[in-house]
Amino acid sequence: MALYLLFESASGYSLFNAYGLDEIGQNTEAVRNSVLDLTRFGKVVKLAAFHPFSSALDALNQCNAISEGLMTEELRNFLELNLPKVKDGKKAKFSLGVAEPKVGSQIFELTKIPCQSNEFVLELLRGVRLHFDRFIKDLKPSDLEKAQLGLGHSYSRAKVKFNVNRVDNMVIQAIFLLDTLDKDINSFSMRVREWYSWHFPELVKIINDNYLYAKIAKFVEDKSDLSENHIPELSELIGDEEKAKEIVEAAKASMDLSPIDLINVQQFAQRVINLSEYRKKLYEYLVTKMNDIAPNLASLIGEVVGARLMSHAGSLSNLAKCPSSTLQILGAEKALFRALKTQGNTPKYGLIFHSSFIGQASARNKGRIARYLANKCSIASRIDCFSEVNTSIFGQKLREQVEERLDFYDKGVAPRKNVDVMKVAIESSLNNATEKDADGQIDEASVKKSKKKKSKGENEDGESMAVDEPIQFVTDGEPETEKKKKKKKQKLEEQLKNDVLGESDGHEAEQNGTAKKKKKTSYDDLGNDAEAQNGTEGKKKKKKKSKSHDE
Repeated sequence: MALYLLFESASGYSLFNAYGLDEIGQNTEAVRNSVLDLTRFGKVVKLAAFHPFSSALDALNQCNAISEGLMTEELRNFLELNLPKVKDGKKAKFSLGVAEPKVGSQIFELTKIPCQSNEFVLELLRGVRLHFDRFIKDLKPSDLEKAQLGLGHSYSRAKVKFNVNRVDNMVIQAIFLLDTLDKDINSFSMRVREWYSWHFPELVKIINDNYLYAKIAKFVEDKSDLSENHIPELSELIGDEEKAKEIVEAAKASMDLSPIDLINVQQFAQRVINLSEYRKKLYEYLVTKMNDIAPNLASLIGEVVGARLMSHAGSLSNLAKCPSSTLQILGAEKALFRALKTQGNTPKYGLIFHSSFIGQASARNKGRIARYLANKCSIASRIDCFSEVNTSIFGQKLREQVEERLDFYDKGVAPRKNVDVMKVAIESSLNNATEKDADGQIDEASVKKSKKKKSKGENEDGESMAVDEPIQFVTDGEPETEKKKKKKKQKLEEQLKNDVLGESDGHEAEQNGTAKKKKKTSYDDLGNDAEAQNGTEGKKKKKKKSKSHDE
């Protein structure tokens, strides 16, 4: 019995024919020894057919189907085209060796091709994989490696449902950079204060904010040029007119500085201002990314604290895997191991100490509220990590629970149960989802209706004109179209010309007149039906008058 081998590579499907099995026998050790030597293995296995994939997307779809144990139409056509045909009612004189038993069973169910998957077939396929670039002439090893790398990346992304907008690495890098910028801006601001104090030492006592001090140092430059005319501009920078007057008064008696030193101080102050402005933009970026990646954690504990927890854990998925007890002391590992070593008290909180809830609690209840907050943070991080819907409703409800717990510790007010709060959160999230869908449908419907109204606007105008002026033709009460109107207008114009000029076509004019009368009578019948429904006598009189006038 002949043996064919199906090999799925990153570049396409290939079919190999195994010869000389009677000489080797189904001995796995013999095949294992002949795999490394291409001359020996090439005598046993030869390429029968090769079908390349059309694109990277096609390769990904075929790879997904094979991994799920499914046979695609492309694979079925490839096998039916290249394998020997089996007559109805007869057994196949060959078998197909596959690496995946699920794919083999699927192939046998749909095409009745006998398949096998055992150690002998797997060893043969291992040899095919090793020497695959030698069997196909135009295929280079570098091309095969590129195809394997690209398919591996795309397959991994599809399996883990990779989303570019939810990459937590951006948040980790942003919070690291934010902390570094805070340290650098503080040290640079102190350097500006010390440097500019040689020229204007009184300014340090008046202005406490580092960013504002750098802006004023950049604005003032040489204090000897400062006068009362600069008070409005200084008050705009500071936001306080009294402080502006103090600066002008203090500038009258101070030390002088050389112009070169002033230039260097101004340049350095400008660098500090630029760093401070970039820090503000980076903070805004961090807030937006946290609302995209972990909206519930951000609404519960804040964007900065949540980002620090994620960066310390390594990723959002690692944070979601942490139990609440680990999350509670995350960031206080040194204190924990020191306490374990000295058999002292373990720390009550780590990075979550920076949350506002810990500061609101009394000294007695700080440990309790830290434990409760860690529990809620662990729930929020798991919802953010594994939920497909991007919503912050759960984080808001968890925040309300923490606030209720604070009131319970301080005032004794009983908080709500967690089950009830989660039910309300789930209902509100479902309602929001349905409202969004309904809004989308309403918008689409309104657009369609507006288009229909625009297209029907002219028809409606035509109908109203037909009711007001019985001269025009109305057929069976149906709305008239523009083409029909134009034709009727042309007919009326021709009739008027014929009547005025008195042409010899009297017979045709009579026919047109009879047609007119018929149309009018049909219109009158419709008018009489409408009058019968309304049941008003006044309208009947008006109709009769109009009829007599038309006649």
